[in-house]
Amino acid sequence: MIEKRRGKLEIIADILSSMQKKEGRIKPTHLLYKSNLSHSKLKEYINMLLEKGMIEEKLVKGKKMYFMKDQGYKFLLEFERIKEFSDSFGL
Repeated sequence: MIEKRRGKLEIIADILSSMQKKEGRIKPTHLLYKSNLSHSKLKEYINMLLEKGMIEEKLVKGKKMYFMKDQGYKFLLEFERIKEFSDSFGL
């Protein structure tokens, strides 16, 4: 079977679901491994998600962490609904 490349929305959903699985908070290194992106690509997506208010960056005990915000949870919910809808039509 041929693996197709992930689109922008799928990558965003992967990043956010990785965060959700970690109770909505994740270290940058863990996110890098789980997202399967290069450092520079991940940084682009992180900056976009920060701008869109889906995640926030905080220092916890001197270490950088990313936290999912309500917008991020809403995106994931809607993304799953759209995915189920398109899957039901075999798209």
